[in-house]
Amino acid sequence: MDARLNDKSKLPSRHVTEGPDRAPHRSYLYAMGLTKKQIHQPLVGVASCWNEAAPCNISLMRQAQAVKKGVAAAHGTPREFCTITVTDGIAMGHAGMRASLPSREVIADSVELTMRGHAYDALVGLAGCDKSLPGMMMAMVRLNVPSIFIYGGSILPGSFRGRPVTVQDLFEAVGKVAVGDMSLEDLDELEQVACPSAGACGAQFTANTMATVSEAIGLALPYSAGAPAPYEIRDQFCATAGEKVMELLAKGIRPRDIVTRKALENAATVVAASGGSTNAALHLPAIAHECGIAFDLFDVAEIFRRTPYIADLKPGGRYVAKDMFEVGGIPILMKTLLDHGFMHGDCMTVTGRTIAENMERVRWNPDQDVVRPANSPITPTGGVVGLRGNLAPEGAIVKVAGMPAEKQVFTGPARVFDGEEACFEAVQKRTYKEGDVLVIRYEGPKGGPGMREMLSTTAALYGQGMGDKVALITDGRFSGATRGFCVGHVGPEAAIGGPIGLLRDGDMITLDAIEGTLDVALSDAELAERRKAWEPRTNSATSGYLWKYAQGVGPAVNGAVTHPGGAKETQTYADV
Repeated sequence: MDARLNDKSKLPSRHVTEGPDRAPHRSYLYAMGLTKKQIHQPLVGVASCWNEAAPCNISLMRQAQAVKKGVAAAHGTPREFCTITVTDGIAMGHAGMRASLPSREVIADSVELTMRGHAYDALVGLAGCDKSLPGMMMAMVRLNVPSIFIYGGSILPGSFRGRPVTVQDLFEAVGKVAVGDMSLEDLDELEQVACPSAGACGAQFTANTMATVSEAIGLALPYSAGAPAPYEIRDQFCATAGEKVMELLAKGIRPRDIVTRKALENAATVVAASGGSTNAALHLPAIAHECGIAFDLFDVAEIFRRTPYIADLKPGGRYVAKDMFEVGGIPILMKTLLDHGFMHGDCMTVTGRTIAENMERVRWNPDQDVVRPANSPITPTGGVVGLRGNLAPEGAIVKVAGMPAEKQVFTGPARVFDGEEACFEAVQKRTYKEGDVLVIRYEGPKGGPGMREMLSTTAALYGQGMGDKVALITDGRFSGATRGFCVGHVGPEAAIGGPIGLLRDGDMITLDAIEGTLDVALSDAELAERRKAWEPRTNSATSGYLWKYAQGVGPAVNGAVTHPGGAKETQTYADV
């Protein structure tokens, strides 16, 4: 064991395990079967988002046991605990989705409180669903104790009558049923085969986008975020992470040594290059905020603007996460981006080496077409684009991966809905028209509250064959599975009097993903006049956590965060 690990004089756990006055505390540890040696070793929190809510989380407890073996092998004492997850696939399309984004904050907060309360010295965090990944990474940089992130892994694709399918096909099938293009019997068959294993949604939706981020930002071991959940190799990655976190503790390498401005730019780069989820433009600013780094939606959008789109992944492309792992994993994506000058190679990672050093042994695989070379991209600019204009002074975001250039400009009359349910009903009844710009408002962080995703509506549009014949904008969010001209994060949100809250049916809206603009054909004077008549709208969150969330949550442009962040800290937990 490294001699420095015998000295707990500067580790948080000294407050629990060292000295005569901590005899009562140690008695609790003896009660759980720990030996004297284990008590006086570093205490390592092993946090997982395990639950029985969905397949993305179901394998995390098993993987946590492998982490604990790795920690113990490296002379640390693992202490396992769980936190919550709200799984978007199950929360989608109803009021439960209001709990999704707030769950990110609960995860970060609960991991922080558990670590603080029990004085753990390091952290290995396992997460498997859309908000649990950024929530766990936020906790790591907030606490700033040596930490390693582990993704639980993606689900395997299903097979429906000889063709591969994902849950995206099911959401779109709902629209097909509504227009008579699929029978209820076929829908029943599809739903039983679309999700055949443990793991998170298999395409480059939000979970796999943030998993890709975890390697690029340096918090996860190379290759670990790409391996599907059922693959036994995951246990090897987990055990190695347990051993490696003890090395980070010995070397004093902390998350904020890793998550720098350059590392955040690397993270945004892999999102754009992989055609990842627009939700990354919400989560990267939130992670940056925990470090005290100013990095908002516009900073993310600037990286997106100059990054080539090179990974042919669903929902806009042909392949799923398993396919990319089997041809070289996330490192093959990072390698070509680094070789062609799109990534910062000098950023530190949890291996104790830099990105460039990690990539030295990665070899390009010419016998695959999942990832293109960065100098021969699918399209020269990223799969995600930031927008700004008089309808979105605080910005907005749109995913254009897989969309031809001629589809990236859209002008049409507004069809305004206060909430997703009203819009979904109109889509189901087909009371909208080709060429409409569907506007879903009062779904922002405060207005929802909770900033719901709109996958049920967008997928139904695609299922009806109208996905590229209408556009949709919202102050809420979109699932990583969304495709088509769908603009989210429009700010300021309607609930605080943003321009989206002033729209009326028939207003002409222009969305231009090539120029990066989002405008309504109204003068400043007309918008000002409408604002005078605008009145705040109430919602049903008059008590409980959603009420509390709405009181404190900030705008989407800064990540929809709920506390002052690293910039206001006088001491990190790691230095208590």
